[in-house]
Amino acid sequence: MDKLTRPLETFFPYRLAVAAEGFSRNLANVYGRGYGLSREEWRLLFLLAGEAEVTSRDLSRRSTLDRVQVSRASQKLEDKGLITRNIAPNDRRLKVYACTKRGRALFADALPQVEARSNEILRAMSPEDRAALERGLAALSEAIATCAAPPEFERGPRS
Repeated sequence: MDKLTRPLETFFPYRLAVAAEGFSRNLANVYGRGYGLSREEWRLLFLLAGEAEVTSRDLSRRSTLDRVQVSRASQKLEDKGLITRNIAPNDRRLKVYACTKRGRALFADALPQVEARSNEILRAMSPEDRAALERGLAALSEAIATCAAPPEFERGPRS
């Protein structure tokens, strides 16, 4: 079997994506069913709950969501009264997001439940495997940072 026909299940990026998706879906059951939040909404609320304000650019970068996803999720969070969105005073092209008191309260209520579910999944692994996973994720993140893609790949193809 050549490299073009090998099973997808042996391709590391695919395996990593499947594991991350499975983990994320498990956690989504907690904040989705319990609090009516999508994964994108939870991710934004998680980032905003610990900050005074975050710009749209920083929110997109830190959440790994694109601008459209940030815009849609933030609109839903704003409609639910969980965050505020305003125009940045120093750059009218940017929006500035902040968690409301209600948003912080919801996050404070949901976080222990999400963490409990996360810990439940991780406890299904041996302590050695969990430690190896932590080391592996740290090493992978470091490798990604040092082997950054050329700028043309980071932005995607131009039309």
